Amino acid sequence: MITKLGVATAYVSDYDQALDFFVGKLGFELRTDVMMENGFRWLTVGPPASPEFQLNLTVPGPPMHDEQTAAALRELMAKGALSSGAWNTDDCRATYEQYKARGVEFIQEPADRPYGVEAVFRDDFGNWYSLNELNDKALDQQAMAEAFEPGR
Repeated sequence: MITKLGVATAYVSDYDQALDFFVGKLGFELRTDVMMENGFRWLTVGPPASPEFQLNLTVPGPPMHDEQTAAALRELMAKGALSSGAWNTDDCRATYEQYKARGVEFIQEPADRPYGVEAVFRDDFGNWYSLNELNDKALDQQAMAEAFEPGR
């Protein structure tokens, strides 16, 4: 049985710029930076509060992607069509102010939602992320069903 998510991937166009963004601006920790035997750079970071989680920062291309696939991924990044998930925070408004001061681009300021407070930001590569301060209703299926239209 699966117990939790250990690694997720965000596509980036430059490893060093990605490190600057995720470590320098978001305050993540470097987890791993090694070159695999097949030439793939395994570069992972993660929030200090989640030491077992790794965000794999991947530049599209060989050996993982052929050129056609890599080009398609770069095009989706350039369009801002990729999302790499939602990050939780204890105080969305304070984190928003801190990240904004560090130069993080927000496409949505903090707003009250039925599940808490949410802001949305982009990384330097066009990927967008939700920043959430969850409330006591966020994981309550009944409360969410009352707040939103049914999914089916």
